Amino acid sequence: MTKTILIADDALFTRMMLRNILSEHGYTAIVEAETGAEAIWAYERWKPDLVIMDINMPEMDGMTAVRNILAMDPRANIIICSALGERQLMLEALEAGVKDFITKPFQAKKVMEVIKRVLS
Repeated sequence: MTKTILIADDALFTRMMLRNILSEHGYTAIVEAETGAEAIWAYERWKPDLVIMDINMPEMDGMTAVRNILAMDPRANIIICSALGERQLMLEALEAGVKDFITKPFQAKKVMEVIKRVLS
């Protein structure tokens, strides 16, 4: 069965990097969102198996989008993606129900370890 993954990040470069890592590991059903609001819409539309959510985005930040998605679907698999210095936000995200996190800059091996752990 194909797993659908939603990448929500306002930076095109980040989405491309994640998409490349995922497709190198056989994930082909990838949906992208540029804002938190788009991520919520995409979650409702495609019901992905996994969401990779950036914390800092314009219009609606990642934490607000995470709370909205988890209110809709408490079993949603969400991984937060953030810069190294955002420790407080990561703790907040984990308390809100996020399954795990990955930090920028990405290391493909680490990204895949987290994804496999969350999806298993």
